[in-house]
Amino acid sequence: MEIIVAIFFCILLFFSSLILSYPLIKKHKKRQHVAKPKLPPGSMGWPYIGETLQLYSQDPNIFFASKQKRYGEIFKTHILGCPCVMLASPEAARFVLVTHAHLFKPTYPKSKEKLIGPSALFFHQGEYHTRIRKLVQTSLSPESIRKLIPDIENEVVSSLELWVSAAGQVINAFQEMKKFSFNIGILSVFGHLEDNYRDQLKENYCIVEKGYNSFPNRIPGTAYSKALLARRRIREIISEIICKRKEQRLMERDLLGHLLNYKDEKGQMLSDDQIADNVIGVLFAAQDTTASVLTWILKYLHDDQKLLEAIKAEQMAVYEANEGGKMPLTWGQTRNMPITHRVILESLRMSSIISFTFREAVVDVVYKGYLIPKGWKVMPLFRNIHHNPEFHPSPQNFDPSRFEVAPKPNTFMPFGNGVHSCPGNELAKLNMFLLIHHLVTKYRWEVVGYQNGIQYSPFPVPLHGLPTRFWRNE
Repeated sequence: MEIIVAIFFCILLFFSSLILSYPLIKKHKKRQHVAKPKLPPGSMGWPYIGETLQLYSQDPNIFFASKQKRYGEIFKTHILGCPCVMLASPEAARFVLVTHAHLFKPTYPKSKEKLIGPSALFFHQGEYHTRIRKLVQTSLSPESIRKLIPDIENEVVSSLELWVSAAGQVINAFQEMKKFSFNIGILSVFGHLEDNYRDQLKENYCIVEKGYNSFPNRIPGTAYSKALLARRRIREIISEIICKRKEQRLMERDLLGHLLNYKDEKGQMLSDDQIADNVIGVLFAAQDTTASVLTWILKYLHDDQKLLEAIKAEQMAVYEANEGGKMPLTWGQTRNMPITHRVILESLRMSSIISFTFREAVVDVVYKGYLIPKGWKVMPLFRNIHHNPEFHPSPQNFDPSRFEVAPKPNTFMPFGNGVHSCPGNELAKLNMFLLIHHLVTKYRWEVVGYQNGIQYSPFPVPLHGLPTRFWRNE
């Protein structure tokens, strides 16, 4: 009997302690549940393709703005076969690109990496990235590119004369701007390159470009397969140029010269493959982005005749100071064109050629209570920030006067931000200053038809590449 009483007492004691501890267990579990971060809100779209079609088939302003309006400044989606977290605030962009950049790595599809080259600057981070970026920045610094002004002016005038010589024929402005930008890229990388090398590089580069945004199919005859072969030929051409420089012991101060002359602390030089990858990377970065902005500038000035007259007045004053254009522009003059500068900045904001950038989380990251899982792509949305009325009032209006006052930090990032921002931004802006100067002082142009749409190739450009006619001023 005593044993039964003892057993009953133990059972009673067990259940009593269980009942008394239940609120504490429940509270602990609740606390654990609250502390665990969730994925951001959003839609992952269709299996595999996600929301890729929606992103690339409509105005990116509409796509991104509708997402932000529905889900807030951080949301998830599925783009190009990858789960992504999109970030639409200046603070978030700074978090990913600057203050916590070590938690995220640059990432590109492998198919694109093969065409540019795995050693290219923008595929890397850490010591290698720092060394190569310093070389590129040095070769494209204001001190270096100011010496290129006469050569760039020659390219500008040659291009404009070519467009005029079409005798009133309509040209695709974007395609012509691409040719111009490519020639400037060649100039900044190789200096004065022999015509046969330039022509070979251009021919093969065009093939690579066509395959860059195609489906990565290696079947012979496909655009991607042709691009891989053309990429191999570009590597051979660059090797030949390198070999000739070494034989002639040329000590050029262009980008190729900086790459060839580099030695690390152990005396190690860059391999020809590393040099070729970075040369191709710079050419890729230099062409479409600059060409797209220049095409938009043509359109914005054409659509606002009052603004065009103000720029003409500013540039004519410089033109007359240079004895009617007989003297070349100086670096100091390009730094003293306030109206033109504001037009360039506003064109960069409005067009937002780089709508976003890709990063990949290298660990699980928690931002504002939301989980960004390791391996997910992270996309700071420059376009959303540039078109946010909180930072840029009436963002849909082209208004260069908004840049009479400097924008708030991290609300204007046309060239990115942090250690992976574009090292060639000064060269890009110099191209714009020089082309605008010669264009408005010596020529006039007309956009053909009502061109108010946008197409993507993959960067946003005016519809049909902005069909345009050019004439020389009387």
